[in-house]
Amino acid sequence: MMNNLNNNRRPYLIALLCMLLSSGMLCSCKKLLSIDPPINSVTQTNVYSTDDTAIGVLTNLYVQIGDPFRNAVMPIYMGLSADELQLYVNNDDSRNRHFQNNLQAMNPGRTYDFWTDEYKMIFVCNQAIEGLNLSISLTPVVKQQLLGEAKFMRAYFHFYLANLFGDVPLVLGTDYTVNRLISRTARAKVYEQVVNDLKEAQDLLANDYPGASLQATTTERVRPTKWAATALLARVYLYMNSNELAEQEASKVIAHTALYDMTGVALDEVFKKNSRETIWSLPSVNNGVQSNTYEGQTYVLSDPPSSSWTVYLSKHVLDDFEIGDQRKSKWMGSIQQAVGGPVYYFPYKYKIGLKIADPQEYAMVLRLGEQYLIRAEARARQGKILGANSAESDLNLIRQRAGLAGTTASNQTEMLDAILRERRSELFTESCHRWFDLQRFGKIDEVMSVVCPEKGGVWAPYKALMPIAQAEINLNPSLKGHQNPGY
Repeated sequence: MMNNLNNNRRPYLIALLCMLLSSGMLCSCKKLLSIDPPINSVTQTNVYSTDDTAIGVLTNLYVQIGDPFRNAVMPIYMGLSADELQLYVNNDDSRNRHFQNNLQAMNPGRTYDFWTDEYKMIFVCNQAIEGLNLSISLTPVVKQQLLGEAKFMRAYFHFYLANLFGDVPLVLGTDYTVNRLISRTARAKVYEQVVNDLKEAQDLLANDYPGASLQATTTERVRPTKWAATALLARVYLYMNSNELAEQEASKVIAHTALYDMTGVALDEVFKKNSRETIWSLPSVNNGVQSNTYEGQTYVLSDPPSSSWTVYLSKHVLDDFEIGDQRKSKWMGSIQQAVGGPVYYFPYKYKIGLKIADPQEYAMVLRLGEQYLIRAEARARQGKILGANSAESDLNLIRQRAGLAGTTASNQTEMLDAILRERRSELFTESCHRWFDLQRFGKIDEVMSVVCPEKGGVWAPYKALMPIAQAEINLNPSLKGHQNPGY
């Protein structure tokens, strides 16, 4: 399992010195400086002895997840696994296995990376929490913010692991001899820890977006705040079916109009950097240089699909849009292979497809539109269907921005169906939402039993969870005999 964490200690400690030094903002940095000191010259003690090096711990973590793999590739592969993305060329075994829902313990596709990379990040968070708690020399406001960020990020990574794999090892320390033998923890218990971390993060994180020193504010929405923790907590409560709490947390974010707005943000503006809908976003970094989003580089087709650009939107996404839905024209692009040939549609939420040095878009992680959908669903599940402060009122705000009339749903069943459809149209290709939604709504077998054969695969209910790679099971005796059923 987490077999490489001990070996990874030195590279991560070295990487903690990766600092962003330009105009004082993380995302205005053009080049990331990586300092490689002699072996053993960077220790946990001296990393947390100054504000700058301590800030570098979490800064570097955001650089890593702003790298193409973490923030963009996972949604791409899970979009292929679901009914969102179509694969044009089946010459990549990993993509094809996801597309045909043909993952196996010995051939787990990218799920091996999902597992190992998340645990590497969790190790960094745990190391930060331990180091920060021991430090006596940091500026108090810096120490508090960094502790909040580490707790928030640990919750974030555990949340994704639990939704991809179900029961997963809950790792809260840095002792390799302990971590490598941790058995799977029930998903409900993992959620409890995620909630605890997020509640602590709410109390620790700043209300406003902190700049590079963490002692002044900025307009750049690239470090987590109290509101990011609150937004993620609302999502977690929804997944736990704690609907009253989900409604409360989402309402806190929605009510913070000093920072956030959705109805006043045009569809074309949502994914621009620092839009008022952004709760938390990440600049993209390629080979140490900031660029536009990997989503834009992957999805935006300047030529018809080929061996270079192999994914495009499925007909199921296209067919689900209502007539007159402006999201279809604003958030989707198209290209025709030849005169009279097929037309391919692609996600166009991010408009810039080529690498540029001065990006105008950041990768969205948390945004206000999702909070309205969380609150709508939480209210619907509590029976608050129609009228003021209801599922209907929240859903109609989403629909209004898309140029649609109000929902016609009039009872709980109809409203939940309408919310699931609206989540698809609003959140397509974002953050693995579709795959997780199909699980949560109990629709995954119904949908995938139709979609999977169309993709050349064979669906079975056990495929709702990803396999744990056999390589990880071989390394952790506590995982032996505890593979997800069916694999």
